[in-house]
Amino acid sequence: MEILDGLTFDDILLEPAASDILPVQADTTTKLTNSIKLGVPLLSAAMDTVTEHKLGIAMAQAGGMGVIHKNLNAIDQASEVKKVKKFESGMVVNPVTIKPESSLANARNLMSSSGFSGFPVVEEGSGKLLGILTNRDVRFATDPNQKIKELMTPHTKERPIITVKENIALEDAKRLIHEHRIEKLVVVDNSFSCVGLITVKDMEKAQAYPEACKDQKGRLRVAAATGVGAAGFERAEALIDADVDLIVVDTAHGHSKSVLDSVRRIKNINNQTQVLAGNIATADGARALIDSGADCVKVGIGPGTICTTRMIAGVGMPQFTAILEAASVCQKAGIPIIADGGIKYSGDIAKAIAAG
Repeated sequence: MEILDGLTFDDILLEPAASDILPVQADTTTKLTNSIKLGVPLLSAAMDTVTEHKLGIAMAQAGGMGVIHKNLNAIDQASEVKKVKKFESGMVVNPVTIKPESSLANARNLMSSSGFSGFPVVEEGSGKLLGILTNRDVRFATDPNQKIKELMTPHTKERPIITVKENIALEDAKRLIHEHRIEKLVVVDNSFSCVGLITVKDMEKAQAYPEACKDQKGRLRVAAATGVGAAGFERAEALIDADVDLIVVDTAHGHSKSVLDSVRRIKNINNQTQVLAGNIATADGARALIDSGADCVKVGIGPGTICTTRMIAGVGMPQFTAILEAASVCQKAGIPIIADGGIKYSGDIAKAIAAG
């Protein structure tokens, strides 16, 4: 047996060097995968006491990303993902709509379940915009059976609903909202079918968190964890259907056939699906995950203070050395890595970044 030297974060310090920038000028942006950029190099843990939709939203607004834990059934986990994706967007694509023959009771139930305060009213089948229903329209209504067509603000030639096309610039949308003193802009296609919604709330959120981590549609990014085998694959499918940005194949031993097979199988659904896989602690483990199609490699076996892997299984690698080992392979392949565990102080983050 070969006995190797290994280093933890506590074993090393970074040698200071000359600098011409101030701390406030430091650029903390990084790539989580080659298609996902983070404003800050941080993910929240996929633990049931840590990350569900509330922290997922907060992490993305700060520039990082939350990983929704898998100690939920697949439907509930996908619902947590959707809550993050719907919280903020440049434009709500295919928004929740309501039909004119629906009742006030249905509208209020929809408002309660979706968290939205208003909906475009569309024609059955065609999706053609007929009007808009807001909280203001139903606030003092008392008959639960009253039809939406009697309550909505209708689209007429005399008083048209302000609509825009899909390619409108954000500044133009802001101008129209201010000019007409409205809170929502309905986006329509050439057939006047409702295809989107732009809201004042989303604009305010975008201004409040300019460094937020967002996808190409202006929605907050979110990750979610899954396991291996058939159940893990079915969970991954549900998460992809919920528009998750990153699937995290989350296991204690990532250098195993079941994990490698799971990564390949998920990537076969859609090669554009981004997959982070782990955990590993060696160069060989990193290479195996990269060869299976992983877009990011997670490093760390048992370095956390509450992790029992080293005590129970007797395996692991000091975290600083594990990052160095994995980075030696990942950097050559152009695949990012992320350190998982062992971070006790802010300086440990700097050490992890320096290691790779």
